[in-house]
Amino acid sequence: MPESRFGGKIPVDGVIYPLSAPMNRDSEDFIELLTGAQPSLYAYIVSLCHDATLAKDVLQDTNVIVWRKASEFEPGTHFKAWACRIAYFTLLSHRRKRSREQLVYDDDVFDYLAERQEQRLGEEDRRLEALRACISSLPSKQRTLIEARYEPGASVQRIAGEAGKSEGAISVALFRIRAALQQCIEQRLATEGGTV
Repeated sequence: MPESRFGGKIPVDGVIYPLSAPMNRDSEDFIELLTGAQPSLYAYIVSLCHDATLAKDVLQDTNVIVWRKASEFEPGTHFKAWACRIAYFTLLSHRRKRSREQLVYDDDVFDYLAERQEQRLGEEDRRLEALRACISSLPSKQRTLIEARYEPGASVQRIAGEAGKSEGAISVALFRIRAALQQCIEQRLATEGGTV
């Protein structure tokens, strides 16, 4: 493994861990990783089984297994991908238990869908990181405006009133900022060799 620029530590999903330290399932860092992965895990499971009730059961079982196997997680690797792999095998186990019921997909299609969803998780993370970088590179006024627009309860009307500008002017400014962010994200992903 190449030497980390973080002094023997490596960032994983926004948290920096020592390279050699195993994860402790009761640590705040592990619990943050697990709770932060819940929306992605649930979306991954639902995309494979198309049954919200089954997905909730599989997610619950997956969380128990992930928690039990916390010491097997290797800091420096992608937590969501690791947890999704556990979810995949947990869902396979559920499918086998329900083998008497008609299955929507055969195992080859199921494997393909699982692989594709794992790829999408990686793409989602790369796009989110690119968005964060692009927002931070915006000029101060633009960054303040876009952040104000996405605060809970915010509206163009309220922002216009506070800024002393027309709603049309604020809408046009937001449109331009969004277009610049989209272009920035696409450029960053293309530079990284990712798909847009």
